[in-house]
Amino acid sequence: MDHLSSMDASFLHFETPETPMHVGSLMLFDLPEGYQGDYYEDVKTMLGKRLHLSAMMSRKLASMPFELANPVWIEDEDIDLDYHVRSLTLRRPGTMAQLEQLVARLHSSLLDRSRPLWEMYVIEGLENGQVAFYSKAHHSGVDGKAGVELAKVLYDVTPEMREVPPPRRRRTAGGGGYQLGVAELLRAAAENTAQQYRKFAELLPTAAKAFGAAATVLASQRTLPGQRALNLGLAPRTIFNDSITNQRSFGTLSVPLADIKALGKRVGGTVNTIVMAMCSIALHRFLKERNLMPKEALIAMVPVSLRTEGDDSMNNQVSMVRVDLATDIDDLAARFKAIHASSEAAKAVVRELKPVLSVDVPITGSPWLMTGLASLLGRSGLASRQPAAGNVLISNVPGPPMPLYMAGARMAHYYPVSIPYHGSALNITVQSYAGLLEFGLTACRRVLSQDESHEIVGHLQAALRAIEALPPVDATAPSATASAPVSASPSPPPG
Repeated sequence: MDHLSSMDASFLHFETPETPMHVGSLMLFDLPEGYQGDYYEDVKTMLGKRLHLSAMMSRKLASMPFELANPVWIEDEDIDLDYHVRSLTLRRPGTMAQLEQLVARLHSSLLDRSRPLWEMYVIEGLENGQVAFYSKAHHSGVDGKAGVELAKVLYDVTPEMREVPPPRRRRTAGGGGYQLGVAELLRAAAENTAQQYRKFAELLPTAAKAFGAAATVLASQRTLPGQRALNLGLAPRTIFNDSITNQRSFGTLSVPLADIKALGKRVGGTVNTIVMAMCSIALHRFLKERNLMPKEALIAMVPVSLRTEGDDSMNNQVSMVRVDLATDIDDLAARFKAIHASSEAAKAVVRELKPVLSVDVPITGSPWLMTGLASLLGRSGLASRQPAAGNVLISNVPGPPMPLYMAGARMAHYYPVSIPYHGSALNITVQSYAGLLEFGLTACRRVLSQDESHEIVGHLQAALRAIEALPPVDATAPSATASAPVSASPSPPPG
């Protein structure tokens, strides 16, 4: 059995019918020229041969007695592939808008916890001849970076499908089916909790050093009177800070990554800064047109990866920072500088606290405690009344730089589909793929309708044009230019 970390398990405990906690992807594929086969059957056959390569796809949950501790992962030896891999067809004419609406509806339903926590859909009927593929997997088993690692298992880098070794026969005690007993589960829970507390105690000296270093970084970020503060207060109230339903809206946008990198270099920012500035301009325009724009600056909640180099484990290693979107600054050049300064300052603190933030902190009785709090938050309306830490979730995830293929078809687009939550009804996740920067806007449909989602996409396009019109920075001025996306999402998918 494999114990869930406290962070992984929290995505289970905070899940309610209104807040499904799975991440997904929408991919568009170009079929090979002259293809006459059944692509759904080809995909299902390919996945059947590779399920054993991914722990996420071949394991399911086993809950602890009385929910006294986090559940564990166990192997599922009876996976119903016809249940997990499904076929759908769009009605004519098969537009992109129809596909986005279908994905929004598919993304709104909970995964069955009695099975491995993933589903995949082959969607045909697009008017341009492409085939869509939507997948979703529970965030308890995969974060953005681990999702990209999983994509390397499922996809090929050439149209030729590679052969993989078949699964080894599992041997179980007594030759029969393996069933976890109550005593075994309780013993495993006690041993895992003791190990967590031991690691936590061993970390205390390192934690003291990390907090000291972070305090030094914060002190160095103090600004002079009259300058914009880097230490952010609470976020203003907006329409996005509300309780949500399980219904979703979804929109997409794709831009060339090379253009964004070159633009960042020219105007003095990173790819991440360009994305943040685009979102700042788009949200400002959307809210202002409705007379809903607060006077105070909007604040973005941004996931950042805590994963070390070379770590490809299929779990969650992520924290959250807050970035000033500077929507109260009218001058775009000044706003851009403020966003960049806030983003870099937040990342500097996280770098120092990384050893502490990644620790697995045990909480006895966390399943029933967290589930109760999640239900209370959604049904009491507290999300619309309590102080807000941020207004919108924005994630930027580095994805595969090369074209990928699935069952012989070339992937043309790789859009992330992510998680809104109570108090953060809009999630904008961005993922790089094969020279493109792919945006996925996932929201509660009651807060942001499907048409309004497309409206924000239009504002993002206009925002990019506005940033392109900025004057270039002084060529001699230092700037962190055109780096790869640096943050990680509860958004992207397992591919």
